Amino acid sequence: MPLREPQKTIRSLLAATALIVAALFLRRSPAAMRIIQPFFRFTPPMLAAIFIICIFSVYWSLEAKNSKPAASSESKVSRLFHLTVLNGGLLLLILSVPGLTRRVLPSSPVIACLGVAIEIAGFALAICARRALGSNWSGEVRVAAGHQLVRTGPYRLVRHPIYTAVLTMYGGVMLVSGQLHALLALILILLAYLRKVRMEERILSEAFGDEFTAWKRDSWLLLPPVY
Repeated sequence: MPLREPQKTIRSLLAATALIVAALFLRRSPAAMRIIQPFFRFTPPMLAAIFIICIFSVYWSLEAKNSKPAASSESKVSRLFHLTVLNGGLLLLILSVPGLTRRVLPSSPVIACLGVAIEIAGFALAICARRALGSNWSGEVRVAAGHQLVRTGPYRLVRHPIYTAVLTMYGGVMLVSGQLHALLALILILLAYLRKVRMEERILSEAFGDEFTAWKRDSWLLLPPVY
């Protein structure tokens, strides 16, 4: 396992511990609770959706240890920008931001349950695509040492099925929430991934040339009929 992976795990554990300690401390402060409580009004379906996101994050972190070293990759600034937008969008997706809680979908248990089901389907697709990609996967836009152009599993039909899966998951969470802040978050996350997709398309085209061109001709970008 590369050294950076245990370090990332330790940092994640420390961050989670700090959040728990902060939550326990804030519970002792009525004034602080009055400020933060409106952000954390979760229905049972939303709690289920958040739990699935947490499981997905743990799984993804554990699988990251299997990636090949990079031969070339995007800049640290570009990667930081993507993570900032993505994590900000995720917070906006799940938190009931005051002023943005107007409903854009009817409050319905059926819609909420459908959202959780769609989220689970996206999770399953992400696992399938991640398994197909194997050690060629990376969280950053890059070409790995000995990189192969994978065209098996979901990659036979879609060039970026992991992003399709993640967007499906977050789309499910938006259905669970049904509020304006979740819709805005989904749009923000979609824009972040469209930026990343275009970068990956360019770097794969440069690395694989005609092979990528042929794959591009026979596959969809994220969803049919988006090429």
